[in-house]
Amino acid sequence: MLFDIPRASQSRLKSWAKLSDAKFRRAEGLFLAEGVKVVEELLKSGLEAEALLVLPEKISVWEKILREAKSSVPVYQLTRPEWKKLSQDREPEGVIAVVRIPREPSFLSFLQSSGGHILILHEINNPGNLGALIRSACWFGFSGVLLSSNSVDWTNPKVVRSSMGGVFALTILSNIDIPALLPEIRQEYILVGSDPHRGVAPRILKRKAALLLGSESHGLPDCLLGEVAERWRIPGGEGAESLSLPQAGAIMMYKIVDSG
Repeated sequence: MLFDIPRASQSRLKSWAKLSDAKFRRAEGLFLAEGVKVVEELLKSGLEAEALLVLPEKISVWEKILREAKSSVPVYQLTRPEWKKLSQDREPEGVIAVVRIPREPSFLSFLQSSGGHILILHEINNPGNLGALIRSACWFGFSGVLLSSNSVDWTNPKVVRSSMGGVFALTILSNIDIPALLPEIRQEYILVGSDPHRGVAPRILKRKAALLLGSESHGLPDCLLGEVAERWRIPGGEGAESLSLPQAGAIMMYKIVDSG
């Protein structure tokens, strides 16, 4: 099989290496998805893969993936030095997909078609946190994610990796003006906001919910907290100072789903 897989050209490698930059990703409409689980989720989703990149010595890992991929998707083998210019992993799994960024639906279309709970994220700048929240939203069956402006790009390689492919299973809308759209959201959802200082323990809800979370360092501003119907916090003991944002968010998502 290896003898049939061509090497990537230097021009392609240089272009793919630039996909670490958010502006270049948006300009090209492409991003990288690395790792076996992530690429498997991509192939299940039906999203468009522009190319698959493989490390020859990891053939036992990616051989099955190539059999599942469409025959029309080009495959290229890379050397270790070439791989290091693209990879986020210290010990690579040996497969990266070059993915076409899907066209985002309009907010109105999203609102009308969303049949379940949604996650609204305000100025989440940590890629690992964003990826973990998307992974949890996918696990708990949320319909989609609204991501405010001044947030990390969801096509960031670390977000994609830490989501474990969750970015391919959810509808994600970027650069959302949350304050302007909250009135419409409240018509369809009960709006729950995270407030670790003045919130109450999660309770059973009777409607589908929109969970609003802020960054781990700053939380939600008062202008947004003043718009929510419920303020939640996760009660704890006297151990650690607080839960991480992904931990607290996952518990709240579970409580919302459990209410139904």
